[in-house]
Amino acid sequence: MVAKKRRIEGRLELATEFDTDFVDNGYFHKKGNKKLNMKAEAFYIPKDNKDRPQGEDSHFICREKLTIGVADGVGGWARKGIDAGEYARELMTNSVIALQDEEKGNVNPRSVLQEAYSNTNVKGSSTACIITLSSNNCLHYVNLGDSGFMLFRDKKCIHKSVVQQHGFNCPYQLGTRCRDLPCMAYEEKIDVEAGDIIVAGTDGMLDNIYPSEIMEILAKTDEKKQMFAEELAETIAEWALFNALDEDYVSPFARAAEMAGYSHSGGKYDDITVIVCQIE
Repeated sequence: MVAKKRRIEGRLELATEFDTDFVDNGYFHKKGNKKLNMKAEAFYIPKDNKDRPQGEDSHFICREKLTIGVADGVGGWARKGIDAGEYARELMTNSVIALQDEEKGNVNPRSVLQEAYSNTNVKGSSTACIITLSSNNCLHYVNLGDSGFMLFRDKKCIHKSVVQQHGFNCPYQLGTRCRDLPCMAYEEKIDVEAGDIIVAGTDGMLDNIYPSEIMEILAKTDEKKQMFAEELAETIAEWALFNALDEDYVSPFARAAEMAGYSHSGGKYDDITVIVCQIE
């Protein structure tokens, strides 16, 4: 952990002072005519758990369909001896299978999620977020629960996906005996441009890092570097892990807890999945 601390010890101090979730929504521009591409890389840090070494997160990158997905198995199933990570992994595997019937550039993420859900039969439950790049240069996504993504343009956060919760720390979820369904997932289309950066992940990332901190990381990175997406995903994941273990850090999760009338100090230790996509 020492090496990781050295890499991220200069994190933005504003985050410890109830940093606002800065999103510059006035930053959208008219689309160009050039058909865009999406390059994606991921980094995953599961919690230390000898009984579940794979953790409870899962994700996929389907390059041929310009589509990514993340899922977070709901940990409460562990009390019943069920590994919710198995549900998340099967849901993501079935999403990739469902994608094979979709046309590149015209993927319907809700249909993919519905088919994957219908074919997932193991016990457990999970959140899910599926994001695709359409041929009309739109980012088209569905998100059910508290996984999600942020969109950065010119190293500024211009959009953050909507979180769905029944109550504090109780996200919408698909699975065994759950009342939530794929049709309830939030759906949106967003114009994107060449140079945009998408940072997607599970709540292990979103609960432990602010958009402004990712902006600080982006300000120090070279987007033209060959391994940019892979290295950025790793850096963000490690930064989120460091924050999760910092008892003095005023995390997004701690702020949300306070707003809901609960007391929580520090970050939230959890599995951390990060997918970085470059729009080219």
